[in-house]
Amino acid sequence: MKRFVLLACALLLCASTAFAGTPVKVAHATWVGYGPLYIAKELGYFEKEGLDVDLVIIEDEAQYAAALASGNIDGLGNVLDREVIHYAKGTPEVVVFAMDESSGGDGVIASGEIKTVADLKGKTVGLDKSSTSYFFFLSILAKNGVDEKDINITEMGASDAGAAFVAGSIDAAVSWEPWLSNASQRDGGHVLVSSKEMPKTIVDVFVLNGDFVKAHPEVPAKMTKCWNQAIAWYGQNADKGNEIMAKAMALETQEMADMASGVTFIGKDDNKAFFDKAQANSIYEVAERAITFWKSKGIITEDVDVDKLISPEYVNAE
Repeated sequence: MKRFVLLACALLLCASTAFAGTPVKVAHATWVGYGPLYIAKELGYFEKEGLDVDLVIIEDEAQYAAALASGNIDGLGNVLDREVIHYAKGTPEVVVFAMDESSGGDGVIASGEIKTVADLKGKTVGLDKSSTSYFFFLSILAKNGVDEKDINITEMGASDAGAAFVAGSIDAAVSWEPWLSNASQRDGGHVLVSSKEMPKTIVDVFVLNGDFVKAHPEVPAKMTKCWNQAIAWYGQNADKGNEIMAKAMALETQEMADMASGVTFIGKDDNKAFFDKAQANSIYEVAERAITFWKSKGIITEDVDVDKLISPEYVNAE
């Protein structure tokens, strides 16, 4: 009897420790675009590929950038234009796949007398210069032939900018939902330009620390495969997917669904096209545009080799 009890305990212990996959610690901020990582975890896609993925939320960019650079995290979900900055400043990393793009969830809200982007000249615009909102705004100005120096920029967080606009303190703001919808709370307030009119500008990507990739060369392709499976599943099970993502990020399911309505997730086929240099608005073109803007602002001073930062190897793996 004693032998049986010991054997049973040993079997239980083995069962509880049977999965010992490659540890991969991944960080991201609270944003729907990173949510499918939780779907992949919930549905066992990571475990099936032999990956023990630990997902952590870090809201502050300085913290997650430092964590990736130091190797305290192995991977990160973040906007491409900011990863260009991190790479240029010495972080060893590689872009593995694209996750999503904002397609209406971000925008410029403006007062009634501002009908065109050119009308922003001489006006006060609230935006966060330390975030992708700045890159988004600069892209809009460049597209419309407007010089930044002709605009009075007041630096503030995106949510603060939205609130200040509704309160009538500034003429326009670069923000996101729910402030785009709330713009009409101010008489004449409207969305001047949204990310829907600026495709492939605000793009989230998944990056891995370059040293981690050297030590675990099999991980990037496996992470990509799991991501593609999660996106395919989410396309058929949006309600359940929103529930999984919301629970993981401590949000209401409807809140997550509303956020999801403003983004386009990038799965297997779309990633292959996005990583094709022959395509217009490829990931390389977006990265080069970001490099040009950030160098012009003195944010980065070193040249960036996009072919070293971005690898098409993993999205094209079968």
